[in-house]
Order: sequence, then structure tokens, then C-alpha cells
Amino acid sequence: MRKNIALVDDDRNILTSVSMLLEAEGFQIKTYNDGASALEGLNQAPPDLAIFDIKMPRMDGMELLNRIRKTQHFPVIFLTSKDEEIDEVLGLRMGADDFIRKPFSQRLLLERIRAVLRRADTGTAKGEAAAERIVRGELVLDPSRHQCTWKGKEVHLTVTEFLLLKSLAERPGHVKNRDQLMDAAYGETIYVDDRTIDSHIKRVRRKFREVDGEFEQIETLYGIGYRYRDA
Repeated sequence: MRKNIALVDDDRNILTSVSMLLEAEGFQIKTYNDGASALEGLNQAPPDLAIFDIKMPRMDGMELLNRIRKTQHFPVIFLTSKDEEIDEVLGLRMGADDFIRKPFSQRLLLERIRAVLRRADTGTAKGEAAAERIVRGELVLDPSRHQCTWKGKEVHLTVTEFLLLKSLAERPGHVKNRDQLMDAAYGETIYVDDRTIDSHIKRVRRKFREVDGEFEQIETLYGIGYRYRDA
């Protein structure tokens, strides 16, 4: 089945060139030239993946992501020409799955898109092959449905967040360093720095604490990595 990708950018040259590239690679593309029109369209017809430019009129990519994440959990890649590190950190904390800085090569864009889609697909496939569900005390992870619950309450996680938590919960009490977590969430072909993993983990913790303010199951071992506390 062809994957649906939504592209949101106010630069018509990027909309045209990227659309042609992705359509040639077999994807179905829907384009929007501002965040306000995209918000309505993406809520009505959620794609398999969306690509947002950060700097747009009417509604920028950050605000669009913030609003989308209230109801939708499909993967999102940001396009950004900004150099400030805070933008990337903020975007990851809000639930972006990846960043691509302009100007970018078409090959890089395709690699990142396929990597994010592969994480979404293989997260389900691995779950079905290895274990139907992962149950760790009050935590229940259902990879086949991309569903996470804590004390019976659903915790909405992005694809990347789900794969990170799954990697930790599969072996509670065992420490996973950041390289291992990168491989679990991104695969061996994509490199992200340590701050990216840290930002994802902080967001996972925050989502759990919105459900249970006393959640402390994900432990930090400074200078080493993370582990899921063995109940």
C-alpha cells in the first residue's frame, strides 16, 4: 500500500520539487502552503507521515505540531533553516520525530522519510513477532496497536517515544546507553546526538507524569544511560 505523506511549507519551490521527488518514489502526497490550512486537512485525513516547515506565515510549524499532537500521533519531520539549537530541542520535546536542516539533499530527505516510516512499521512487526504485549507492573505496551497504558490510563506516545520505551521495558533493570537507544529508535543508518535521545526521554517522562505525578520508572544513570526500573 502506498504511504501518504503531507508536506507543509510556504515555499512553492520546495512544495513542487519535493512533491515530484516523493511521487516518483511511489508516495501519495498532499501539500499545504501554510499551517492554518494544514491543521484542518491533517485532522480530517491523517497521513502516514507529515513534513512541516518551521517558519511559516499564519501558523508556524511549532504551533501546528502543538495543535496536531492534541489529537493525532502520526510521525512528523521538521524542515528548518534556523541554526539555533533551542529550536531542535523544543521541537523534539513537543513530539517531532526528526529534523532536516535546509538546504538538504534529496537523498538525505528520502533516507530520513524511509527511516521514520520504517520505525513506525517495524515497531508493529517486531511487537507481533516477539511478544503480543509487554507488561511490566502497571505498564502495558501493545506494539501491534501502538498503544501504551499506565495504571489503565492511555499514554499517547510518538513512534520514536514508543520504540525508546519499548527498548527499555523489554529488559527492566538493565542499563541502555544512548547508542543502544539510538539504534532501537532510529536504526543503525541514522545518527542523532545524545541531546536528541535525552529530549525524547524527558518528553516520555512528562507524558507519564501527566497521568501519574509519581511516575519514576525511567531512571537516569548519569554518564551511562537509562534503565527501566525493575518492579
